Amino acid sequence: MIPLIIDTDPGVDDAMALMLACASPEVDLLAVTTVFGNVPLPGTTANAGRILTLAGRSDVPVAPGAARPLVHVQAERAEEWHGDDGLGGRAAGLPPGPAPDPRGALGTQVEVLRGASEPVTIATIGPVTNIALLLATHPELAPRIGRIVWMGGSLSGGNVTGAAEFNAHCDPEAAHRVLTQADVPVTMVPLDLTHQCPVGPAWLHALAAAGPRCAELGAVITHYRTAYRARYGVDAVAVHDAVAVLEAVLPGTLRTTPHPLQVACDLGPARGATVPGGPGPAVAVALDADTEAVLAAILERLSTLG
Repeated sequence: MIPLIIDTDPGVDDAMALMLACASPEVDLLAVTTVFGNVPLPGTTANAGRILTLAGRSDVPVAPGAARPLVHVQAERAEEWHGDDGLGGRAAGLPPGPAPDPRGALGTQVEVLRGASEPVTIATIGPVTNIALLLATHPELAPRIGRIVWMGGSLSGGNVTGAAEFNAHCDPEAAHRVLTQADVPVTMVPLDLTHQCPVGPAWLHALAAAGPRCAELGAVITHYRTAYRARYGVDAVAVHDAVAVLEAVLPGTLRTTPHPLQVACDLGPARGATVPGGPGPAVAVALDADTEAVLAAILERLSTLG
C-alpha cells in the first residue's frame, strides 16, 4: 500500500481527485494539506474537509498551509471555473468537515514523513507553495518522500496566459524550487496530457447514476461543465487533477518522458511557463497515456463510493 499525502486547492477537479484517492485501495491516505489557488485558503481548507466527509473519510486530517505565493501576490483566481465557493455553488449544501488540523500543512507533512515506515508519495494538485516550503525547511526528509506527482505546467501553452498553466502561474518561484531542486523524483502531469482526457455527457451521466455520493459530485461539476462549454464550445469536462492522482495511486498509468525543466519567474508575459532544458534533474513529464483506459479507471473507482 502506498502512503499518500494530497496537497490541494479544491476546486471542482480537486474534489474528484480527492474522492478518487478515497476510492483507491492501493493507497493509505494519511493527510490532506491545503493551499491557496482556485479560491482563497479558508475556502480550499473547508472544501477539502467537506469532500472527505462526503467520501466517508472524515478521519483524514486536513491541514491548512500557504495562503499566498512565496514572493509575488497571486495574479489570477479561478472562480469563473469553480464558482465563488470553489465547489460550483454547492459547498454550503455539503456536510462540514472536521476542524482544521492545528499543526498546519508543514507540521502535518513533517510528522507524517517522520512517522511513515516507507517513503510517502505526495500528490500536489494545486500551486506547489507548501511543497517548496517543505523541501526548503526540511531537506533531511527528502529520502522519506517516494516521489512528488504534480498536476501542473505545460510544454505547449497555458490556460491562464498563452505561456502558463494555472498552478504554475500562481507561484512560479515555488514551481521552480520543486521542479529544479527537489532532490526527490518528480512526475509532472501537464495540460498537454490532461487536455486529452475530457469526460463527456455519457461519462458524467454514469457518474451521477452511481449512488448519492457520486450524484453529489456530479452536481458539484455542473458549474465547471457550463464554464468549459462556454470557453471551448464542447460539452465536456477536463479532469486534470484526477488524472494526476490516478498516476499517484497506480504508478506507471501515464507514460512519461524525462525532461530537465525551467520555470519562468520574471514578471513578463512568459511568467509561469514550464520550459524544457537547462540545468537540473530530469522531471518525468507525463505526455502520453491510454486516455480511454484512464477515464474508465477513474469512473470505475469513483463508482465504488456509491
